[in-house]
Amino acid sequence: MKTVTFFQTLLLILGISGIVRAQTSGDDIVKEWERAKAYTREYLDSMPDKDYSLKPTPEMRSFAEQMLHIADANYGFSSAATGEKPPFGFGEAEKTADKSKEGVTKVVMESYDFAINCIKKLTPAQLNEKFKLMDRFEITKEQAFEKAFEHQTHHRGQTTVYLRLAGVKPPMEKLF
Repeated sequence: MKTVTFFQTLLLILGISGIVRAQTSGDDIVKEWERAKAYTREYLDSMPDKDYSLKPTPEMRSFAEQMLHIADANYGFSSAATGEKPPFGFGEAEKTADKSKEGVTKVVMESYDFAINCIKKLTPAQLNEKFKLMDRFEITKEQAFEKAFEHQTHHRGQTTVYLRLAGVKPPMEKLF
């Protein structure tokens, strides 16, 4: 009888710890996105307004377009994972006419808010739900946010070169 009680108690503890871990998963994702938002804001603030049109080579995106490209992906991945309607259609933020520092910063920061709010609305069970991204990739909703996070990290990293070309020291890395 003691053995049965022991195993029942053990299973109960493991089950509860799994639920608690799953419930903090969304909170952990939100914290990472908030950190990334603050870090991206530092990049946006560091670049002088006059250099938002800077392109390292003619065929590359400008600094403003790189940042707006991040916004497009934040909106696109978040919308795909949740069904929430973003304020821009796929790839439309990058095409906005206002590529000023103020205009770009507004769109990019709102895209982070959109992603963060989408994550907050998902339960741990919903984060684990699978769906087809771009009608090709079967992934979980959590993985969609991971892919968006990887995407924004990649493009923000690219803008380090833009800042250096503008004579600006890039913000210190913000891992935590």
